Amino acid sequence: MTVKAQYGPRMSAQPHQRASTQAPASESPPARRDALTRFASLLVFVLVWHVAALAVESSTLPPPLTVFERIVAETVSLALPQHLATTLSRVVISFGAAMLIGTAIGIAMGHWRRLDLFLDGWLVLGLNIPALVTIILCYVWFGLNDAAAIIAVAINKIPTVVVTVREGARAVDPRLMQVARAYRLSRWRTFTRVYLPQLQPYLMAAARSGLSLIWKIVLVVELLGRSNGIGFQLNVFFQFFDITGILAYTLVFAAIVLLVEALVLRPLERRVTRWRG
Repeated sequence: MTVKAQYGPRMSAQPHQRASTQAPASESPPARRDALTRFASLLVFVLVWHVAALAVESSTLPPPLTVFERIVAETVSLALPQHLATTLSRVVISFGAAMLIGTAIGIAMGHWRRLDLFLDGWLVLGLNIPALVTIILCYVWFGLNDAAAIIAVAINKIPTVVVTVREGARAVDPRLMQVARAYRLSRWRTFTRVYLPQLQPYLMAAARSGLSLIWKIVLVVELLGRSNGIGFQLNVFFQFFDITGILAYTLVFAAIVLLVEALVLRPLERRVTRWRG
């Protein structure tokens, strides 16, 4: 009886423990389920597009297969890769410049109240000037070149970065900064190990919103004043009323946006915010 009392509960607990360890194996990981959901959403989009094209039966809405064949033809001729590479280079340069400048200004405005009051009017002005006006002025002032295009895109993006990062700088916990000073950390170590981690969610928010904005502005910039790039090619297709070409280039550009979101921004955001649990 004593042996049974000692080992009975322990033996009866083993099947329960084994079941609890085997249960997660039968469940699909959340990341896989999320990926399947997104893939299913894209399939539904293509299906709806195909049904709408069959219903309309017009050249203004070609079916998906026709557009995909055009994508293959443009890729084989190297026209699509060349224009896409040109556009992506402008996106990367303008995005990097806007993030660096906007982050520096946002941190400064969040840290020094007097500077915040001084630049607040400029910030409101930058947020409300239409992007088209900025693009035209940059082309008039700096000429029809890549430098003017990149400056125009960056100027349109910088104010949104400043607003987001400024709010993050205001939300920095002063107690953590006091702890860093108590341990006599260097300024660089305090900035990289204490201050910057608190800004990371705001930096990610600025990056994701800014990238979605820059994709659109770059196309307008290329349409108005450049002789290459996706925006320029869309303008050419528009002049010839080539709907298939417009949809082909648009789909490829949208696919790049989705890949950047899925393979770069979303994993980076999970890694950055992992410490928050």
